[in-house]
Amino acid sequence: MLDRVLEPEVMDTAVEAHDYDAMDHSAVNVKFCDDFLGFANRDGQPALGKRTARVIDFGTGTALIPIELCARAAGFTVVAIDLAESMLALAHRNIARAKIGDRVLLERVDAKGTPYEDGAFGATISNSIVHHIPDPRRCFAEMWRVTAKGGLLFVRDLHRPSSEAEVDRLVGLYAGTLPEDPTLVASFENQRALFRASLCAALTVPEVVAMVAPLGIPETAVTMTSDRHWTLAYEKP
Repeated sequence: MLDRVLEPEVMDTAVEAHDYDAMDHSAVNVKFCDDFLGFANRDGQPALGKRTARVIDFGTGTALIPIELCARAAGFTVVAIDLAESMLALAHRNIARAKIGDRVLLERVDAKGTPYEDGAFGATISNSIVHHIPDPRRCFAEMWRVTAKGGLLFVRDLHRPSSEAEVDRLVGLYAGTLPEDPTLVASFENQRALFRASLCAALTVPEVVAMVAPLGIPETAVTMTSDRHWTLAYEKP
């Protein structure tokens, strides 16, 4: 197994934010929202808009997940937090374009210590913030704290590969192809570098299990859900 190599906790340059927003996250975001809604509605009764009228998205980035989620379900609002001002600037633009400013509140907040009350949200979601955090235990604990009893915790992130060869395979498979337009090459190369760094900074399933165990979350709640992602899905008792 490769050692974890940390990357910057906050992607807060205009170039990084632009390149991140320009990456094609559509399939990953659709899968995330489908899986979250499937988990939320697993008993056959729609949970969103009832016990989960308030959702919080940790590490929202440019708000692509809240936009996708709001397009698929109604009756709830989202507090979307991130620490990167450049990301939030693009998030405001994306929310305005999607015309869902009445449903999504963007706030600049540190995921390791939020100002919200205990149990303030019926659902806590997060896609790909954990690998940015040097000590993710603080982030997991905060997610757990703000989730209401009976609420849903749904977190997904990259899984650190076991070898450099596997890193190369995943980058080659998922980081796109070299554009023909020479003006796009620099952005493309930066996007590939970002993805490689994220894979190397990610946690493994056993590491996640060990970090959330003190919260009372069982190891069965953390599973591999693709060749490059783990998912934590659990209803808070």
